[in-house]
Amino acid sequence: MTKNFGDEEQRALDPSAHEQRTDSEKTIQRNPHPDFRKVQASRPEWPADPAREFTKTKAPDWKPGQGANDGGECLKKDHVEIDPYEEGRPPAFNYKLMISAIIPRFIGFISTRSKNGSSTNLAPFSYTTVVNHDPPVFVVGYAGGYDNAKDSLKNLMESKECVINVISEHFVEAANATSINAPYGVSEWAISGLHPAECTTVKASRVKEAIFSIEGKLMETKEFESRATPGKKTGVVAFIEGTRFWAREDAINEEKNAMDPTVLRPISRLGGITYGRTTGFFELPRPDFDETKKAGDLEGLIEPKVEGQ
Repeated sequence: MTKNFGDEEQRALDPSAHEQRTDSEKTIQRNPHPDFRKVQASRPEWPADPAREFTKTKAPDWKPGQGANDGGECLKKDHVEIDPYEEGRPPAFNYKLMISAIIPRFIGFISTRSKNGSSTNLAPFSYTTVVNHDPPVFVVGYAGGYDNAKDSLKNLMESKECVINVISEHFVEAANATSINAPYGVSEWAISGLHPAECTTVKASRVKEAIFSIEGKLMETKEFESRATPGKKTGVVAFIEGTRFWAREDAINEEKNAMDPTVLRPISRLGGITYGRTTGFFELPRPDFDETKKAGDLEGLIEPKVEGQ
């Protein structure tokens, strides 16, 4: 069994680091079911090939100034104000709130390799998104500070390289298996049964089963300190530049500038242990001001910005 590079150093620095991460899962209680296997068994079978079609929008004849498409029903509901730092509110509450509200989220399935090559890591991170295209820049958020870095972050900071893979329906169970709280030194690749494939600009492997993957180089990181517990480091964000794209031939167009969502079939992260499939689509062109004005659709709506908007 390959020993994870840096395990001894991490344990010496914080011998309870792994146990703390395990305990945090118990505290957060993502899984609301006492017996998930029983709940799973009671549900309908996975639809092998659900209809993946484009539909109209809910209000295809919507005009500027009409507001929400629900006839004003949403305006009849009140809101609850939440202070993330109110007395007695555990930080875990903010985590659970955000992962259930900021949805759906792309899941960065990240492969890393330590600088000396003795350790690899494969794990999903839903604090992942693209923030720029020239250069291609992605951000990944990690829980815990530098002194309690997960293997993925530790490898990324040492080697300055990684691969971000998109999770698709055909390997969602395998991808989820890599989030297991396995002891140090256990290979996530072996547990998942997924296959590593060589890359061009980085030494880390991409996931061969992935329909789209991004080779990346670390640009910089930033560590965050807790507001609730000053001095405690709670997270790190990594900025990663994409240096090479890998797209499966049946999912990319001829110009190599667009992926087919009906082939990619990406999985999104919702709240708790809930995930989503992308099975329905609709299109909404961005409006052009001059054209919309010319059509008369902005009549009486062109007003200066005022306070309170």
